[in-house]
Amino acid sequence: MTAAKTFRRATADIGRIVGRPSLATLLEGAARIGYGARGFVYLSAGALTLLAATDRIGEAVGTSGAAGWLAEQPFGKVWLVLLGLGLWAFVGWRVLQAVFDADHEGTDLKGWTTRAGQAVSGLFYGVLASGVFEYLDEFAEATDASSAQVESVAENQEKAAALLALPFGEALLIGAGLTVLGVGVGNIVRAFRDDFDDALACPRAFCGTATALARAGYAARGFAYLPLGVFVVLAGLHARSGEVTTTAAALDALEAQPGGSVILGLTAAGLMAFGAFAFVEARWRRIRPPRDLKIG
Repeated sequence: MTAAKTFRRATADIGRIVGRPSLATLLEGAARIGYGARGFVYLSAGALTLLAATDRIGEAVGTSGAAGWLAEQPFGKVWLVLLGLGLWAFVGWRVLQAVFDADHEGTDLKGWTTRAGQAVSGLFYGVLASGVFEYLDEFAEATDASSAQVESVAENQEKAAALLALPFGEALLIGAGLTVLGVGVGNIVRAFRDDFDDALACPRAFCGTATALARAGYAARGFAYLPLGVFVVLAGLHARSGEVTTTAAALDALEAQPGGSVILGLTAAGLMAFGAFAFVEARWRRIRPPRDLKIG
């Protein structure tokens, strides 16, 4: 046995003796923290959107708006840092799922499709986590959640304008809108197709409730993407970046339609259900080490 192998084995033995957690344990802990952070974002966004639907507050908020609300609370900077770190932990878990096949989805068409969805999800939460930390820089400048939402809309419109300035910019923007619509439709399909309890190690009596939360949550989250996707597609068709908005602003536009408050309230309840299901996953989801990582 070489000296290097002897050292590694001795280090592992010492780690077991003193209780040093293994890499698998650390990865599992980070994933569960990530699911908890996701649950907080959607539960908060849903609750605030419900308040908007019942005219308790002025406007609906999206997932980024939940961070803006958190920034206004006592010790807001501390909570933002914790939320941002939790979301980055979830991004890391998505990388393990998409790249290293942590969920053992395989390499057939269905497996690659699932892993591609996990990669897109990781990109979304990476943007969201970055936005959370941006609130730390803008903490003193933004007076309330409404001003933060205006800034978010302006940023999205700037990005759309930059995209339109590229060759075939209109087609690219339409493609982005269709992607958003595809994500929305995909979430709705998952709500009716997936067996969510397969990935949970929860008590049998509770799994039915958890599945109901998941179905309501995925359907609502998918529906929330649809108005935003429509706005982005229209912006590409009309070559006007000013038509691009945020999820929160799109929901506000939906509320202005006949019966919009009821639809917005149902969407808000579904987003809260999605957040609650994320907390269920934080506690009971099966977290398995990826095959391609050497766990020792």
